[in-house]
Amino acid sequence: MSTIRVTDDVKERLRDLKRDDESFNDLLDRLSRTEKDVEAIAESLPPIGDEEIEEMDNARDRLNDSLEERR
Repeated sequence: MSTIRVTDDVKERLRDLKRDDESFNDLLDRLSRTEKDVEAIAESLPPIGDEEIEEMDNARDRLNDSLEERR
Protein backbone atom coordinates (compact mmCIF):
# COMPACT_ATOMS: atom_id res chain seq x y z
CA MET A 1 0.00 0.00 0.00
CA SER A 2 1.25 3.50 -0.81
CA THR A 3 0.48 6.98 0.40
CA ILE A 4 -0.33 9.76 -2.05
CA ARG A 5 -0.07 13.36 -0.90
CA VAL A 6 -2.63 15.83 -2.24
CA THR A 7 -3.56 19.35 -1.26
CA ASP A 8 -6.72 19.98 0.75
CA ASP A 9 -8.33 21.48 -2.37
CA VAL A 10 -7.65 18.37 -4.41
CA LYS A 11 -8.88 16.11 -1.63
CA GLU A 12 -12.11 18.12 -1.44
CA ARG A 13 -12.66 17.81 -5.21
CA LEU A 14 -11.99 14.08 -5.01
CA ARG A 15 -14.42 13.77 -2.10
CA ASP A 16 -17.07 15.48 -4.26
CA LEU A 17 -16.47 12.95 -7.04
CA LYS A 18 -16.46 9.92 -4.75
CA ARG A 19 -19.60 7.83 -4.62
CA ASP A 20 -21.09 6.94 -1.23
CA ASP A 21 -20.14 3.27 -1.54
CA GLU A 22 -16.65 4.00 -2.88
CA SER A 23 -13.29 4.23 -1.16
CA PHE A 24 -10.75 6.77 -2.38
CA ASN A 25 -8.84 3.84 -3.91
CA ASP A 26 -12.00 2.79 -5.81
CA LEU A 27 -12.50 6.37 -6.98
CA LEU A 28 -8.94 6.69 -8.28
CA ASP A 29 -9.23 3.30 -9.97
CA ARG A 30 -12.45 4.38 -11.68
CA LEU A 31 -11.02 7.73 -12.78
CA SER A 32 -7.80 6.21 -14.09
CA ARG A 33 -9.34 3.61 -16.38
CA THR A 34 -8.30 3.85 -19.97
CA GLU A 35 -10.52 4.03 -23.00
CA LYS A 36 -9.60 0.41 -23.79
CA ASP A 37 -10.82 -0.68 -20.34
CA VAL A 38 -14.19 0.96 -21.00
CA GLU A 39 -14.39 -0.59 -24.47
CA ALA A 40 -13.72 -4.05 -23.00
CA ILE A 41 -16.50 -3.59 -20.47
CA ALA A 42 -18.89 -2.37 -23.17
CA GLU A 43 -18.06 -5.34 -25.39
CA SER A 44 -18.96 -7.72 -22.58
CA LEU A 45 -22.48 -6.30 -22.26
CA PRO A 46 -25.38 -7.80 -24.20
CA PRO A 47 -26.37 -5.93 -27.35
CA ILE A 48 -29.09 -3.28 -27.09
CA GLY A 49 -32.14 -3.83 -29.27
CA ASP A 50 -34.10 -1.26 -31.26
CA GLU A 51 -36.85 -1.12 -28.63
CA GLU A 52 -34.37 -0.26 -25.87
CA ILE A 53 -32.77 2.42 -28.03
CA GLU A 54 -36.21 3.90 -28.75
CA GLU A 55 -37.04 3.88 -25.02
CA MET A 56 -33.79 5.70 -24.26
CA ASP A 57 -34.49 8.25 -27.01
CA ASN A 58 -37.98 8.85 -25.63
CA ALA A 59 -36.66 9.24 -22.08
CA ARG A 60 -34.06 11.73 -23.31
CA ASP A 61 -36.72 13.70 -25.18
CA ARG A 62 -38.97 13.80 -22.10
CA LEU A 63 -36.08 14.98 -19.96
CA ASN A 64 -35.14 17.68 -22.47
CA ASP A 65 -38.78 18.83 -22.64
CA SER A 66 -39.00 18.95 -18.86
CA LEU A 67 -35.80 20.99 -18.64
CA GLU A 68 -37.05 23.41 -21.29
CA GLU A 69 -40.30 23.93 -19.36
CA ARG A 70 -38.35 24.80 -16.23
CA ARG A 71 -36.38 27.58 -17.94
